[in-house]
Amino acid sequence: MHKIIRLNFELFIAKGILSGDKNNFSRPIVRISTISIALGLAVMILSLAITTGFKNAVTTKVIGFGAHIQITNFGLNNSWEKAPVSMNQDFYPSLKNESGIRHIQVFANKSGLIKTEDQIQGILFKGIWTDFDWSFFKDKIIEGNPVVMDSAKRIDNILISKKIADKMNFSLGDEVRVYFINPDEMSPRGRKFTIAGIYETGLEEFDDLYLIGDIRHIQKLNNWEPDQVGGFEVFVDDFRTIDTMWEQVYNAIGFELNATSVKSLYPQIFDWLDLQDMNVIIILVLMVAVAVINMISTLLILILEKTNMIGVLKALGTRNTAVRKIFLYNAAFIIGRGLFFGNLLGIGLALLQYHFHVFSLDQESYYVPYVPINLDVLPVLLLNAGTLFLCLIFLIIPSYVITKVSPVKAIRWD
Repeated sequence: MHKIIRLNFELFIAKGILSGDKNNFSRPIVRISTISIALGLAVMILSLAITTGFKNAVTTKVIGFGAHIQITNFGLNNSWEKAPVSMNQDFYPSLKNESGIRHIQVFANKSGLIKTEDQIQGILFKGIWTDFDWSFFKDKIIEGNPVVMDSAKRIDNILISKKIADKMNFSLGDEVRVYFINPDEMSPRGRKFTIAGIYETGLEEFDDLYLIGDIRHIQKLNNWEPDQVGGFEVFVDDFRTIDTMWEQVYNAIGFELNATSVKSLYPQIFDWLDLQDMNVIIILVLMVAVAVINMISTLLILILEKTNMIGVLKALGTRNTAVRKIFLYNAAFIIGRGLFFGNLLGIGLALLQYHFHVFSLDQESYYVPYVPINLDVLPVLLLNAGTLFLCLIFLIIPSYVITKVSPVKAIRWD
């Protein structure tokens, strides 16, 4: 019994066209199309990698100060200072054992003023406790060390931002006097702190404002009990699940307390970040449109150049559908070659920037010192598949030109 080998006739002819005469009129046009697809895909990969990297970098900085979710007392105002909450809650600290929740810690905020002989600076003192997660500040502390909490006694060391330190001419180890005002007291209360560390995040909204120190100073200033705090900060494993986790936390804490997600605490920042998605969409649409237009032009030129071949194939009984397949295969080869080189260029530049930070930025304007990169496999695969699919879909219509070719006239085509 003989084995029957089935030949893909259309694919065979398409390969023959590509590997044929090197002096074809269409050859430079094909090269231009390949280059345009490669450049378009590279731009799309870089745009997506940079935008998602930028969003992740800024989001991480905001969460480093405000956590994913804050649990506080209900209040009618948006003041930084909240009514005290007892630490003795059923969910603290057991909430961190729930699936999707990474950490929970206590905090309190108090507004104050730093006063020197010639300058005054408004600040927000963030009080922390022994459960504070320092992972965010590991690479943000540029001088000194984190504030080490001691459960037995109150600590006078603080962490201050580089921006405030430069503005007030402070250095590591300097003593800083901060004045706090209580609504029911006539005169402010002063506290002396020692700078144990200097941090820099590049996020102006926080670097202009925050000092970090022992929460017991705020408890003393506000005449709170030792077990009273401003609230709880909850960190989740994945920011993309924050809405689901917020609902889970809200249901777990009972009706006496309120849970607020970081997107609600800083809506102006996250609304601005969401606008970056529109820029990416515009770039993707423009790049795909350019690739499609180039491929339509290339396909029509190939059809024009191979009119004589089309006539011969039709005269031999080849159906219009089969002839169209030949040219669509041809187009797919050209697109595939462009995608290959586009991936090399786009992913190569992204990896170069990710590892070596070749392109730097003004941190005061862009919040990051260099162009951030977030390169994931799935988005890159979707970009490749989407570009190939859309180009081929839009090429189906111009391929109908083949049906209008008369075999007699085409064979006589000179």
